Amino acid sequence: MPIRINNLNLSIDEELEILKAKVCKKLKISEKDIKEFSIIRQSIDARKKNALAFNYSVEVKCDKEDKVVARSNDNNVRLEVTKNNDEFQFGTMSMKHRPIVVGMGPAGLFAGLILAQNGYKPLIIERGESVDKRSKTVDNFWKGAPLNVESNVQFGEGGAGTFSDGKLTTRIKDRRCDLVVKAFIDNGAPEEIRYLGKPHIGTDILKDVVVNIRKKIIENGGEVRFNSKLQDIIARDGEIEAVVANGEKIPCDNLILAIGHSSRDTYEMLFKNKIFMEPKAFAIGVRIEHSQDMINESQYGKFKNHPKLKAADYTLTHNTESGRGVYSFCMCPGGVVVAAASEENRLVTNGMSYYKRDRDNANAAMVVTVGPKDFGGDAPLSGMEFQRNYEALAYKVGGGNYHAPVQLLGDFMKDVPSTKLGAIKPSYEPGYSFKNLKDCLPSQVIGALKEGITVFDKKIKGYGDYDAIMTGIETRTSAPVKITRTETLESISIKGLYPCGEGAGFAGGIMSAAVDGIKCAEAIMKKFKNI
Repeated sequence: MPIRINNLNLSIDEELEILKAKVCKKLKISEKDIKEFSIIRQSIDARKKNALAFNYSVEVKCDKEDKVVARSNDNNVRLEVTKNNDEFQFGTMSMKHRPIVVGMGPAGLFAGLILAQNGYKPLIIERGESVDKRSKTVDNFWKGAPLNVESNVQFGEGGAGTFSDGKLTTRIKDRRCDLVVKAFIDNGAPEEIRYLGKPHIGTDILKDVVVNIRKKIIENGGEVRFNSKLQDIIARDGEIEAVVANGEKIPCDNLILAIGHSSRDTYEMLFKNKIFMEPKAFAIGVRIEHSQDMINESQYGKFKNHPKLKAADYTLTHNTESGRGVYSFCMCPGGVVVAAASEENRLVTNGMSYYKRDRDNANAAMVVTVGPKDFGGDAPLSGMEFQRNYEALAYKVGGGNYHAPVQLLGDFMKDVPSTKLGAIKPSYEPGYSFKNLKDCLPSQVIGALKEGITVFDKKIKGYGDYDAIMTGIETRTSAPVKITRTETLESISIKGLYPCGEGAGFAGGIMSAAVDGIKCAEAIMKKFKNI
């Protein structure tokens, strides 16, 4: 049984090699006694700006580990019970048809990978393009080409996460997280994501990782069809019988529906087919940009340019007097704000960082919670229509050409349109227009943002600087619906239909979506034997 040692600190100027010596001192052993040594977690302790430190958890294997732990008499030293990564369970029923996975974001990608690796030969259909072609399509759109409504920042191989920061942080505690991290590393992600406290892959590396996972799926008997759009679901006697994609009827008795949070036409098709779903709260707001150098100084103080430190991030939350949550979301250090529309004549923003996070600006979504009371009712698609309404306003206010409405923070607080830029330059492409953001956001969101920014300026010096850039609008923080499912992870409306991931309301980010994809694959494998 390995020994886990928590709360080991190295000052910012101490070399990593010293860590093992500190472990030996704490365990009262010599370095030659250590058979295995691994870093489990590394995070930055920035509570004291003049004494930054790296905090570590490590695992060690040596002889007589129980006696070593007892002798240390330290609450930060314990025997670590070996994780029981349960083997997959396999059923005995025969499949009539191979399982189908709709969508190739993190949920669909990992559902397909697990099914393929275990002999189930899944068919994955994805409405968008492969990541290489998709990247060209998206880049052309950012440079002014027409929007491709089937392949864009939201749709295509890798899902919306492909054009993001590639964050792997999650609040869930699930053994499957280790499986996801291992798969990412095995397919080209940096080894450091295994132990960093706030791991990220970066959009540039993530694109290659996604391609490698797709190749593994195909090598293991799976099939992937791009530019293949789910158009209908056919059920008989409460059980799924077939799907229709690109006009082709495909027999199906197990369907994992990993459509992502922006497949609005698919939500409409599901509603037409009486698949039970309900509106879900989410958040809307803006993207806010500051100088990355300012964020670094705020978080790291005099060490802001230290070679061991990467671009600093932040997390901010506030509950308003009216009870709404205001918070930062998808913070992208050294990143850019991107055009993320998926429907014509509607404007949406998102944030993206490359692995090095070396651009001039830091950006984050600054958003406010909204729910069914704001949508005007409990109709299943009311939240989706709420999103559409404000995205259409943003498109119109921006000029009708996917140029984003932009306002300096100081002008936003004073409720006047901006007329010129200050120290911060907007990173959004294909362009921007100076407008008043109150013209494309609900009044209750505007008020909550102003209250939140006032509070956040006290937490991060300079956060409320006049020249900070606010770009409208951010609406895709999470799915506007939840597709209710049973204990077997199937839809309560149709047997054999597995609503999955962020688009079904069961995840919020790359890691949790991937884990939910694995869960849905396991649910099928537990019932059926492979092909």
